Amino acid sequence: MFKDFYTRGFYITLLTVALWVNFSMAQEEITEKELKDHISFLTSDKNSGRYPGGKANKRVVKYLKKEFNKSGIPPFLPSYRQPFVAQLRVKKGERPKKAVKTWNVIGYIEGNDPVLKNEYIVLGAHYDHLGMGGGPSSKSDKMGIHHGADDNASGTSALLEIGEKLMAHRPTLKRSVLLVAFGAEEQGLLGSAYFTDHPVVPLSQIKLMINMDMVGRLNDAKQVYMGGAGTFPDGVELMKELGPPLGLSPVVHAGSVGGSDHVSFYKKNISVLGIHTGGHLQYHTPEDTVELINFEGQKQVCEYIYNAIMKVASTSYDMKFIPQVD
Repeated sequence: MFKDFYTRGFYITLLTVALWVNFSMAQEEITEKELKDHISFLTSDKNSGRYPGGKANKRVVKYLKKEFNKSGIPPFLPSYRQPFVAQLRVKKGERPKKAVKTWNVIGYIEGNDPVLKNEYIVLGAHYDHLGMGGGPSSKSDKMGIHHGADDNASGTSALLEIGEKLMAHRPTLKRSVLLVAFGAEEQGLLGSAYFTDHPVVPLSQIKLMINMDMVGRLNDAKQVYMGGAGTFPDGVELMKELGPPLGLSPVVHAGSVGGSDHVSFYKKNISVLGIHTGGHLQYHTPEDTVELINFEGQKQVCEYIYNAIMKVASTSYDMKFIPQVD
């Protein structure tokens, strides 16, 4: 009996140390330097525009896994990777391309409330882009690496940085958070559609999905745009009031749900927020590069999204789905 007691005590001590190490690995602050480091890697020439399938896709997925692990964020599944097959888009009249294997990358931060930890906030961003361009989504006929710094290396870097800060403050969370880097969004929201058709938790337990797609070009008026704020109680008011303390001017729509991965969740009757900092002439062209990212502004946007998550995930905020009519 005494041997069993001391053995169990030893393993409890080990678990405590492991958890402490995980927390200590996660930084409490979102930094411009780390945002820039992430975007610089994602947009590097060797990653060839982050097209689904192939070595570059695998390299990016490996990087995302490494960054989650470095922050002490565990996988939800046995692996961080959720594999699926993507049918690649082609221009009208072109021959179909061969389907490719790609992945969603999923990290998990468990909440602490015995009941609410079984409810989930999904924070998502797509990591893929257009490769060399030339496909149906390209806005330019110029063939060259489509770096996709704003679309959507900005959202992916925000996912990593916000996730790290959430992990550092995990003891304050009541609800759990799933961090999802989606693959093949540019091919028709394929990663998020696969996730919602093959959910890792019951869809009824996902209370809010926040999607970040193009959050790196905050304008001089400090406007953050979002749709879907009316899909959960007092969402419009909440997202408006969180802006001014950070020097931001949120442009908040109750509806206007469309255009990116949060649509896949909305179609399943899940509350959503789709957040971005606006369009620009470099959209879907090779000129969407890291030099044009407003890193000071992106950090502000990250803090804004972090504060929104904490408002919902660290409290007993009333969450229910409210459909919208645009």
